[in-house]
Amino acid sequence: MSATPPLRRIALAAGDPNGIGPEIALKALAALDAAQRDRITVFGPGAVLQRAAAVCDLSALWPQIRHVEAGTLPDSAAVPGRIDAAAGASTVACATAALQAVRASDFDVVIACPHHETAVHQAGIAFSGYPSLVARVCGVPEDEVFLLLVGGGLRIVHVTLHESVRTALDRLTPTLVQQAVRAGVRACALLGVDHPSIGVFGINPHASEGTLFGPEDQQIVVPAMTTLRAEGHRVDGPHGADMVLSQRGHDLYVAMLHDQGHIPIKLLAPNAASALSIGGDVLLSSVGHGSAMDIAGQGIADPTALLRTIALLSGTPQPRAAA
Repeated sequence: MSATPPLRRIALAAGDPNGIGPEIALKALAALDAAQRDRITVFGPGAVLQRAAAVCDLSALWPQIRHVEAGTLPDSAAVPGRIDAAAGASTVACATAALQAVRASDFDVVIACPHHETAVHQAGIAFSGYPSLVARVCGVPEDEVFLLLVGGGLRIVHVTLHESVRTALDRLTPTLVQQAVRAGVRACALLGVDHPSIGVFGINPHASEGTLFGPEDQQIVVPAMTTLRAEGHRVDGPHGADMVLSQRGHDLYVAMLHDQGHIPIKLLAPNAASALSIGGDVLLSSVGHGSAMDIAGQGIADPTALLRTIALLSGTPQPRAAA
């Protein structure tokens, strides 16, 4: 009988310090027992986290929290709800420090609270979401790190992400599809699902109906499936995304475009999904919602998605999808 693997040590990056990240981080930790909290270390600006603790009436909890100072920013920039370049730089610094700590084997996985992409760009940092940062810190090409959304009983890896549809179509190749599937399979194994059944979406509606709606699926997805099947992967497709999702018969789904994967997850798990950056040598997950600048600093942010992400990455096996 195999031994139960130890629960993972989590480096928790605070996200945008002017958003709800610090609040949901502290609220999530408050909801855990002492043994669970002991596995988690928060990476972020201490002054901001202490102010968030006061707002959330959790000041008594703060001395019990493991903390690494990262992403320090001046008081003048630390204004809840403000989109600020210094806050964007802090976001990236916190996540980078957490990623580096995992690469140094001090932790096992990173969970990052929500970022604000405009703030990061105002800081002059090239950034297209946490997958791009994972790629940069891990020293791998950006097109080898993908987003896997988990929520509502679905796991969906995205071949392309934050880019125009025109750009995404230009970038789609059999090789890129294959890389996304392989990264998704490795991530499923880390989540306790070995040798997953994989449903692959087509690029065009109805996966092009042969070539009726265009040649893209025959030219790009079909050759990728041939190679993946030869490698032993249980891939099924390409199929129309609506049809294959309605059957709910696979452990993992592969979306060609951003909205193909985001819409079903956010319909089924609004503000409660986990967003994993997969393909690098560090597993990072954020949550499937934003930094909610409109309510930041009020102490009313809901930590549910973060708590689900902590449970997802803690190391406990995940169930297979129902057929």
